[in-house]
Amino acid sequence: MTNNTLSDSEDLFGDYDSLLEDSSLLAKLEQADALASADPPPPHDDCQEPKKRKVQSEARRSVSERMKTALRCNAAAATGLSRTVAMKEAVLSSRVGDAAEAVEARADDLGPFFGLPSKVRELLFTLRGIRSLYAWQETCLRLDCLSRRRNLIYTLPTSGGKTLVAELLMIRELLCRNNNCVFVLPYVALVQEKVRALAALGLELDFLVEEYAGSRGRFPPVKRRGRRSLYVATIEKAHALVNALIEEDSLRCVGLLVVDELHMLGEGSRGALLEITLSKVLRLSPGTQIVGMSATLGNIGDLQTFLKAENYHDDFRPVRLKEYVKLGDGIYEVDSKEEDSFRLCRRVELKYSSAMQKADPDHIVALVTEVIPQHSCLVFCPTKKNCENVAVMICKYLRRDFLRHRKAEKEALLRQLEECGRGSVCPVLRRTVPLGVAYHHGGLTADERKLLEDAYSASVLCLITCTSTLAAGVNLPARRVIVRSPLVAQEALKTSQYKQMAGRAGRAGLDHEGESILILQEAQRHQAKALLCAPVENCYSRLLADDHKSLHALILSLVGLKAASHVEHLEDFARGTLLFVQREHADVCVEDAVRRGVRLLQLKGVLHVQNGDLQVTPLGRAAFKGCVDVSHSEALFQDLQKGLEGLVLNSLFHLLFLVTPYDLAAGCTPDWMTFYTQMASLSSAELKVCAAVGVPESLVARKAAGQSVGKSGDVSAAKRAFLSLVLLALLKDGDIWGVAQKFQLSRGFVQSLLSSSAAFCSCVLHFTQELDSLWAYCSLLEALTRRLSYCVKAELIPLMEVAGVSEARAKQLHAAGYPTLTHLANADPTVLVRTVAHLSRRQADQMVASSKMLLNEKAETLRQEADHLLEAPPDLPD
Repeated sequence: MTNNTLSDSEDLFGDYDSLLEDSSLLAKLEQADALASADPPPPHDDCQEPKKRKVQSEARRSVSERMKTALRCNAAAATGLSRTVAMKEAVLSSRVGDAAEAVEARADDLGPFFGLPSKVRELLFTLRGIRSLYAWQETCLRLDCLSRRRNLIYTLPTSGGKTLVAELLMIRELLCRNNNCVFVLPYVALVQEKVRALAALGLELDFLVEEYAGSRGRFPPVKRRGRRSLYVATIEKAHALVNALIEEDSLRCVGLLVVDELHMLGEGSRGALLEITLSKVLRLSPGTQIVGMSATLGNIGDLQTFLKAENYHDDFRPVRLKEYVKLGDGIYEVDSKEEDSFRLCRRVELKYSSAMQKADPDHIVALVTEVIPQHSCLVFCPTKKNCENVAVMICKYLRRDFLRHRKAEKEALLRQLEECGRGSVCPVLRRTVPLGVAYHHGGLTADERKLLEDAYSASVLCLITCTSTLAAGVNLPARRVIVRSPLVAQEALKTSQYKQMAGRAGRAGLDHEGESILILQEAQRHQAKALLCAPVENCYSRLLADDHKSLHALILSLVGLKAASHVEHLEDFARGTLLFVQREHADVCVEDAVRRGVRLLQLKGVLHVQNGDLQVTPLGRAAFKGCVDVSHSEALFQDLQKGLEGLVLNSLFHLLFLVTPYDLAAGCTPDWMTFYTQMASLSSAELKVCAAVGVPESLVARKAAGQSVGKSGDVSAAKRAFLSLVLLALLKDGDIWGVAQKFQLSRGFVQSLLSSSAAFCSCVLHFTQELDSLWAYCSLLEALTRRLSYCVKAELIPLMEVAGVSEARAKQLHAAGYPTLTHLANADPTVLVRTVAHLSRRQADQMVASSKMLLNEKAETLRQEADHLLEAPPDLPD
């Protein structure tokens, strides 16, 4: 019996030589060995230092080598395998496979908090007050598809806590897998807010948070040694970042790409750009995991097919939402079980005088005074002007005791708005803020909007009248949301837009329920049924919008990045787009559209085709490297070439004309009399510039007099010249208020022009760097980009680099003894709060953390450059 057992034992290890030749089995043995030799993590195991992990890894490899050596020795002394032993081998192989899977699952496991060290849980409580996760968040983080690195789309109602899951997934990728991450957000303000929020986590957990928005961001990004980066980017910057990483052959270093507001795929040219970015990642870096999230997605199946993703959905809301409509003086609860979907609940209680009824026929005052000032309220209005009018109207009928509520804080807010406006405050806000009311739309500057948002979050303001853009931007919940009309401007409100607005109702931790009230006229009853009860709109590809403009940009960039060299390659790539998934809906043959696009790009001189091979021309390379629209590339090149013949440098006007965005000028309608008046103040050199670019004074005079002009091209150039004058005035005195009044424009538009021009100036800089004939522009545009990005005195620029620091705040910090980034990074938040007016402790903490993160990033970059300089060249002769 003993001999038989020994024989079986010898047979069991006898024929391992052939098995060990199988590399996949070798890998499994190594993983099984690592699992067997690893100590179980303690209950509160924190993240180990990289050096310690390396030692453990080497120890495990040595054990694996000994095990394999023993197996080979056994194999050398083996005899033939019996059937019994073969069965034992099968069992052993199965166990090895199970162990390998267990190891793979533990590859993402550094601790007890969803694979993360307990320090992350402690930081969430310390920095954000989060004690525990919602049940759906725990379920989502434990999804099998995430541990197996499959792509995921998850959808929940607004305010459900989607972003926290994404942040934990990114932290897990950074710490456990040592990969970079990209976080794509739709707006610059959201990017800056997220950079501030993540900076403290990055400092504690030793990863960098890098901002890619507006004119910020390095291309290609700096390659870090030993530290990983979380790139927080707008859609446009994420596209440019992915292009740069492809060109550097380092896209594989991005382990996770997260997209917030995935429904943006179906919205205009930005949606097309997002589709292009995701298509490139899917095709050129299949190891990169993609996670998308949204509150409003209709045709989720199409997006799953496109992203090769699984779907997780939950209807969870931290606060219950009750939806109502108002018809006449009746408040009706939305109830799909009712015959007409509405059930009468009550009548408006406030008694109106005839004058008040005439001023407020929709009873908005009655609806808002039921909740304010003890609770908060948002009123969504169809137009910007309506926002201001409704705010003023509400204040006219509020009780005077509203003035006493948080009076000191409201006075401080007005002082901050005055500092922000260099001594000026909007007359509407000056009238409404003392009563706790404000308006919020794109006509305000970013600094004004931020001050009002912070005041509302702190309950200093109890009511904001706003446009629909607030629902898609920063998170400002309310006890009650009132939708003033089922219209946005003159267009019908979309179901997705309504869901976003209504989703703002209910503040987690403060309210037990939230209410949304849609105000209707009797004629809108049937329209409202469809709005409230219909599913959200489907999301469709925008690659073919605007005469296939985005598809042409995709073709050009793929050839320029050497990701495609034949038409067949482009066709194959196009089959991986959302457009191809939806080709039947689009009623298009995608391959035919690609071939037509190639021919058009060839005609435009940006693509060269020879013997079936595709190559970008110098102009084409400049266009895709500078992210310049193909439709504008030829015009830009001609403008730059013409400018070299007589570039005027005793004023910035000529350079500003060259970097004024074409699309922004197309949508601008100047006040021609104001334009003519401002032209009269130009120097003779600046007037020569106007004439040189096709905008003589006589043309503007004719337009100011209401006369027609000959060519539409002349008017287009005149619009760009008008906007260039606005930029020139801004750079001269930096006063957005004064410039807006001078040119009869809104403050928000002027600031938007400034930021758009800074971004386009950066694009033109990259454009000129690819064309030898335009070398003279490079250093000029580099300096101009910096000036446009900040538009402040040079001494304030280092402080303005910190995410969210406005000009007014930078002046305060400079005056308080913090003139540099280093000063601010080493500041004590307690002292900051004491010495800088109107600065909360939370703002001070975020500011210091952001400064430290930015300082670390700069220091890391310098170290990388120094190391690179000291390295021996790899091609050094022996």
